[in-house]
Amino acid sequence: MFYETDKRDKTLLPHDPFKALIAPRPIGWVSTMNKAGQVNLAPYSFFNAFSGAPPLIGFSSEGEKDSMTFAIESGEFVWNMATFDLRFQMSDSSAPLGRGESEFAHTGLETEPARLVRAPMIKASPAKLECKVVDVFHLRDMTGAHTSNYLVMGQVIGVHIDESYIENGIVQVTRMKPISRCGYQDYSVFDEVFSMKRPAGAGNAAAGG
Repeated sequence: MFYETDKRDKTLLPHDPFKALIAPRPIGWVSTMNKAGQVNLAPYSFFNAFSGAPPLIGFSSEGEKDSMTFAIESGEFVWNMATFDLRFQMSDSSAPLGRGESEFAHTGLETEPARLVRAPMIKASPAKLECKVVDVFHLRDMTGAHTSNYLVMGQVIGVHIDESYIENGIVQVTRMKPISRCGYQDYSVFDEVFSMKRPAGAGNAAAGG
């Protein structure tokens, strides 16, 4: 089938399949602190890594939500890996609390201090990335009109890894069981990998990493 995005047959596809097709997507579980010391924690469906050198990650906020505004105000944020064991707390942290109300307190998640930024980290998460904001983009549509969406880009300046998941110098990510966002109300868990050799001369450029 084919349809133009603004002409979807809602009798056949009552729910927009766009997010289900771009799947699985890593979850941007972002913690921030504003200048007043208020903290925020929220999961973002639109999140990924964009560069290895320098290491850059970004999350897109649909509307001017606290994570975005706190990150812009402070110039910092932390990405916390969402895992299968933390799935319920991850979901609960998306509750529409009032501005300045702590999702850490709401979910019962214990914090731990970061080394290089003020935003707290999720103690139980096996991997965390401390970031400095380098760019904020107010996203536009194809007509050039601004949307209500913002992309916050951060450079990773500090990496935390639970050493119990490191074997022979390799991080055993499958043991961490990170979860990913799919479409609708669906998630997936990353617990299996396979290896493939790249074509000769392809290096990192061909497959992006």
